[in-house]
Amino acid sequence: MGGRRLVARFDGGTISSDGGVLLLEAVERRRHLLARFAACFEDFRDPAYVEHAKERLVSQRVVGVALGYEDLIDHDQLRADPLLAAVLGSSDPEGRQRRQVRDRGRALAGKSTLHRMEWGALEAAEDDRYRRIAVDPEAVDAFFVDAFLDRFEEPPEEIVLDLDATDDPLHGSQEGRFFHGYYGCYCYLPLYVFCGEDLLCARLRCSDIDASAGSVEELDRIVGQIRAAWPEVSILVRGDSAFAREALMAWCEQHEVDYVFGLARNPRLEAALEPALERAEALCADSGEPERLYDEWMHSTQQSWSRHRRVIGKAEITQRGPNPRFVVTSLAATRADAAIVYERIYCARGEMENRIKEQQLYLFADRTSARAMRVNQLRLWISSVAYLMLAELRRLGLEGSEMARARCDTIRNKLLKIGARVRVSVRRVTVSLASSCPFQKIFWHAWGNLARAGPGW
Repeated sequence: MGGRRLVARFDGGTISSDGGVLLLEAVERRRHLLARFAACFEDFRDPAYVEHAKERLVSQRVVGVALGYEDLIDHDQLRADPLLAAVLGSSDPEGRQRRQVRDRGRALAGKSTLHRMEWGALEAAEDDRYRRIAVDPEAVDAFFVDAFLDRFEEPPEEIVLDLDATDDPLHGSQEGRFFHGYYGCYCYLPLYVFCGEDLLCARLRCSDIDASAGSVEELDRIVGQIRAAWPEVSILVRGDSAFAREALMAWCEQHEVDYVFGLARNPRLEAALEPALERAEALCADSGEPERLYDEWMHSTQQSWSRHRRVIGKAEITQRGPNPRFVVTSLAATRADAAIVYERIYCARGEMENRIKEQQLYLFADRTSARAMRVNQLRLWISSVAYLMLAELRRLGLEGSEMARARCDTIRNKLLKIGARVRVSVRRVTVSLASSCPFQKIFWHAWGNLARAGPGW
């Protein structure tokens, strides 16, 4: 090799490929997301036989997903990583006090223990012989909203809640599976609620329902929790045409919540927009470029709507022909004209779809292969908390750096997947990160931001 012999041996000592997990520990020290999520679980195990506390089990599973380990079986190898064990609070990260009786004495839990924790999502965990860790769904729902509220020192004047449904394809005989004609596969249809990059709700649902099903109940819960903390905050709800339903719009109007929803085109709407489309077509013929005009009117359906509502139509002519689009909104024209409602408010909801893709593509939110739907819901929550961890690392740690808008997988590959030598002594755990890491400057930038004014440093 360039005049030199190449010699390789497995004698490098204790080396971890996840040296950047230190940044996730720094996020936890500042935001306590894992501790608060673990508090939503109740442990019915006999303390005399408990080796791994529920807090460590929950944290191990979430951090594993954040690091890219999607399956429970991965933890049979991860449990030997002393750095991960130290970050999760193990007093014996190397497992030197290991006893081979019933596999006790390991620094971290294996796949079987974590499997029993996940299946504790089923009912009657207190009476089950093996699944004795139960999760409180209502507490988890409140946790996501509380995590959002706690990150603000002062209440904002206005917040925007984005609603969207997506497909979660199924490839087995999971409980609740149903063939969805639009997506062309058996799938779940989870409902997400975001506020910017903050995840407020991830609800797993069967797909034999309307996309907006349950959105009124979720909004009622979320808005109620937000207004209990911020009574004066102005709230706007956004969604595509799947959410332009009478029940949801009427609820918003009754609770003084503004909305902007897409509206599926139909002959009545297209006829009302026809004059604007003709003007746009004339402009396009003169300029040779795509042209866009807006029109608005008060509109009501023949049966389903209870009142007339403001509808905005986009009359656009492109190289491919007419491209009409419609939205319905409660915003008054004096507050926002038609162009602002469509271009600046409604179109901005597309950013939420990027957040959903981050969860599904990089944080394994679609890893819903368990037979029971309640277990799959817990897996979706675990993925969601992993997303919160990385989103907080991005918001708090990477602000002001070139990775301030990086995707979760980019953050993982560049800042978390760093080779590190780990040495454990009586008084300290020494982590020697790879000297050749090309992202050292960004790593220390993130570390400094997280440490600045953070508690416990």
